[in-house]
Amino acid sequence: MFITDAYAQAAGTAGSENVIMQFLPFILIIGVFYFLMIRPQQKRVKEHKAMINALRRGDNVITSGGIVAKVSKIIDDNEIELEIATGVKIKVIRSTISTVMGKPAPANDTVEKK
Repeated sequence: MFITDAYAQAAGTAGSENVIMQFLPFILIIGVFYFLMIRPQQKRVKEHKAMINALRRGDNVITSGGIVAKVSKIIDDNEIELEIATGVKIKVIRSTISTVMGKPAPANDTVEKK
């Protein structure tokens, strides 16, 4: 009795705008998480995968366990053989390689004569 029809209709339209405003902070939080956390992690994973696929025989690498070694043989898409010392070879999973330091520089055996 005390509420007019016009007032009841106006309250209904304000409620739909209010729902959008309630969800806006959640949408913004999801956007911030995507750009600050998810997207950079996906980029790192893509770069690591490209680095692992570019491994070649003779590359110096560091495993995630901290072993510094040289790639002596690529067994298949999942395993490689590393030489950690002269005559000491181990098999590791490719994904455990954390850093590729590149090929070793050739030794400079020339001695300058004065």
